[in-house]
Amino acid sequence: QVQLVESGGGSVQAGGSLRLSCAASGYSSSMAWFRQAPGKEREGVAIIYTGSGTTYYADSVKGRFTISQDNAKNTVYLQMNSLKPEDTAMYYCAAGGNGGIWYESSAWNYWGQGTQVTVSS
Repeated sequence: QVQLVESGGGSVQAGGSLRLSCAASGYSSSMAWFRQAPGKEREGVAIIYTGSGTTYYADSVKGRFTISQDNAKNTVYLQMNSLKPEDTAMYYCAAGGNGGIWYESSAWNYWGQGTQVTVSS
């Protein structure tokens, strides 16, 4: 069992930046960030394989978002730059991948409680 605690959400104007943090209570070979806007399905934003540091991103955030890690703190970050109103969503941290497709929520066993990101135009 891995417990995840997100922080760092907030409100920002378009073009601004935010950094989200996800602190994990234990080890996970991969961790990911998802987001869910009202009325929409939860979608994968970025993944990091904690051993190699390999990362992948959704096309909608490539070049704007960066996922990183601090292994000593069991913490994963999501640096979000050039934010757009369409980035507004609840952002969730996920861990404990079960071998499924990383950007599908069914591929993860553990979830944080979420942190709200609101981008105004």
